[in-house]
Amino acid sequence: MRILLAESRPRVRFALRALLGEQPGLQIVGEATHGKDLLVQVEATCPNLVLLSWGLPGLTGADLLPALRSVCDDLYVIVLSGRPEARQAILDAGANAFVSKVESPEQLLAAIASAEHTNRKGG
Repeated sequence: MRILLAESRPRVRFALRALLGEQPGLQIVGEATHGKDLLVQVEATCPNLVLLSWGLPGLTGADLLPALRSVCDDLYVIVLSGRPEARQAILDAGANAFVSKVESPEQLLAAIASAEHTNRKGG
């Protein structure tokens, strides 16, 4: 599965790279620290999955989701946020899945596994 990381904080990106780099079948194809950079990279790399920090600078998450889908309509988006209470609003905005940044790494890996399963089924 080809993954693009969209996170402005270097420490969080590092932790995500370390976690995902240990998982067979996962490939990080790019990183973005700003909403407009993310759109350019999605268009250039056409990943299967974007791990999107809801607080990414440049464009709000609610603006980014439809813009991402207009570039890659079958893109799976997992939103990461430090605000667990935002879960329903994020899902209502069109994210495929939500993982709180305070949850265990296993929660994120489970969400990615679900994305892989959906991707194999073709949507």
